[in-house]
Amino acid sequence: MNETGGRLRIELFPRAEAAVRRGHPWVYGESIKGQNREGEVGELAVMYDRNNRFMAVGLYDPTSPIRVRIVHCGKPAMIDRAWWLEKVRSCVERREGSVVNAGTNGARLINGESEGFPGLVLDRYAGTLVAKLYTAAWLPRWEEMEGVIREVLEPQHLVLRLSRNIQEDAAKHWGLEEGFRGEAGDEIVVFSENGIRFEAAVINGQKTGFFLDQRDNRTRVETLAAGREVLNVFSFSGGFSLYAARGGAKSVTDLDISGHALESADRNYQLNEGDARIAGVSRETVRADAFKWMDEDPRTYDMIIVDPPSLAKREKEREGAIRAYQRLNGRAIERLPPGGILVAASCSAHVSEVEFYDIVRSAAMRSGRSWRELWTSGHAEDHPAGFAEARYLKALCLEFEC
Repeated sequence: MNETGGRLRIELFPRAEAAVRRGHPWVYGESIKGQNREGEVGELAVMYDRNNRFMAVGLYDPTSPIRVRIVHCGKPAMIDRAWWLEKVRSCVERREGSVVNAGTNGARLINGESEGFPGLVLDRYAGTLVAKLYTAAWLPRWEEMEGVIREVLEPQHLVLRLSRNIQEDAAKHWGLEEGFRGEAGDEIVVFSENGIRFEAAVINGQKTGFFLDQRDNRTRVETLAAGREVLNVFSFSGGFSLYAARGGAKSVTDLDISGHALESADRNYQLNEGDARIAGVSRETVRADAFKWMDEDPRTYDMIIVDPPSLAKREKEREGAIRAYQRLNGRAIERLPPGGILVAASCSAHVSEVEFYDIVRSAAMRSGRSWRELWTSGHAEDHPAGFAEARYLKALCLEFEC
């Protein structure tokens, strides 16, 4: 990188300057008014205001619409290895006890932009760490960052995952490929979450191997499940179902179109056979398209969890996602008897929290039934969301009184 040839200086248009001062972590190419020279991928770029006062420093990427991803704003700082070490230590310390504890050794340790690591997340599964990079700006810095992570956390194994858009560049220009760094470990890692055991597919699984972000909502389901027949729609690896079983559910039904997902759920149940509360619950699996099955199957359930994968990964998919949420949650409400509970969740970033809550509440009102709202939730403690684009997760729980 060309940092020794004079620091890359960026001047922003006033609107972007104001956004950076408010803490937004992205600077788009069209927001840059001028710069002193061409920059290189992963280079540190410093931003000054119109009065030549320091504002922020970030990782530069001339190939991306997001030209600069901010790592620090406020007062000037020396961004060196010692600085990164302190940043990683701070993230880990914030989770000790409250998130990572005797019953939980699976959690997110670094959550990207919201903690000053734009485009980088780091998850822990027992003794294995999984880092995932979403921007090429980290590729020339990965050797340094890997060393920092190893020094702070001393993992048994470290896995590198790469988003699809940077895999080719990573291999071609930096010799980086997905997989274990150094000594190989097991692709399937068993970890604990609040005392329940799960498997994480750390190389080929979705995200970094498991959906850690729903931990708090799974706990909420556990507190409401006693004596209920529970349907878990889009059940994937059975997380909500296992918590419901431990919470005293009468039965649980896992519904998913993926045979691979249902097999993963089977293995997770087997991992918890030693817990009598879980082992004693009647369980059924249904492999079917959730939309079609919810339209056609007449059975009712005392609790229904509707947690689909993202239905709007792009803005142009937003309207379709809204219609899908209306349909799914409307059908779920029809299947609930008096006293039944709906837990509706969304991980679609392009459908806002307000929009999603309105969708579910409107479906409840259209049912003509009496209902009350038990809770709403957003991001878990280890998944902080410090700006609007990061706030993708939301859930709403309703109880139908008649």
